[in-house]
Amino acid sequence: MTDDRITTVRLGGDDGPRVGVQGLGCMGMSEFYGDTDEAAARDTLEAALEVGVTLFDTADIYGRGANEEFLAPFVGAHRDEITLATKYAIERTDDPRHRGVRNDPAYIRQSVEASLRRLGTDVIDLYYMHRRDPAVPLAESVGAMAELVRQGKVRQLGLSEVTGAELREAHAVHPIAALQSEWSLFSRDVERSAVGAAAELGVTLVPYSPLGRGFLTGAFADAGKELAEGDFRRFQPRFTGENAKANAALLEPVHKIAAAHGATAAQVALAWVQQRAQAHGLTVVPIPGTRKRSRLLENVAATRLKLTVEELALLEPIAGQVAGDRYPDMSNTSVARE
Repeated sequence: MTDDRITTVRLGGDDGPRVGVQGLGCMGMSEFYGDTDEAAARDTLEAALEVGVTLFDTADIYGRGANEEFLAPFVGAHRDEITLATKYAIERTDDPRHRGVRNDPAYIRQSVEASLRRLGTDVIDLYYMHRRDPAVPLAESVGAMAELVRQGKVRQLGLSEVTGAELREAHAVHPIAALQSEWSLFSRDVERSAVGAAAELGVTLVPYSPLGRGFLTGAFADAGKELAEGDFRRFQPRFTGENAKANAALLEPVHKIAAAHGATAAQVALAWVQQRAQAHGLTVVPIPGTRKRSRLLENVAATRLKLTVEELALLEPIAGQVAGDRYPDMSNTSVARE
């Protein structure tokens, strides 16, 4: 695999911007995965652009706005070269496991202005509803987002973690360019809930956590890796106790396939996402997150890895055997999940 620039695809149909076939999730550059090195993170942003990554993903919740502020100098230096995505809807609480959700028009207007200010730009290329509040009619929320497009503050609209029915309902109000949902060898719920609708409507799927929050890289193969204070995976059921041990054992075929290709486990996991999307007939732009140039280059190289039919068959059973839910039990609170 070479280090040539990655290929591009249209984001949200024929009229959408061309973006690299892999994007970059910027969340971890501010928080959630322990301490960060700002200089290394900024170097990673530049490295991404050098190899053709042009979709950069953030949200107002990341660092309570700090991630958007962190990205502002990069955005200012490369505004015409990148496609900038951010999100609204989640309200932070002091407990990292608890989130509130707001989708009302007043909050949407307030949120976009704050994001524009923090990002230091006058337009957001792709603006997502981060999570849906079922108490607010979807048409009302999407209608408010569509008004932002008419005002020139936003170019395209996206939704995150919605069902196929919700995607169709929203798309009828205003075209939805992208659906962001978790999709990986460990998490395939979206295939049942929304992939069909996205393919039908020409909506680009933007898989977040395509590396299972790092588990699919093999970094937790010893099932006993201690997570740093401030690492939100400490609360994730798949990373704890017997679940972690069971899930580490599921990576055997991933490592076997990686060895056969002279690749890494992370590259196999990312290649699987790309080829799984092809099987469903839709465009995908995964957004693996990293703070290191070396990992960024490793991830990008996965766009040129092709798995065989036999290898895909070996990987097929993994998701059905994963131990632990995607998120801790937050059923007694009004929460959103990231």
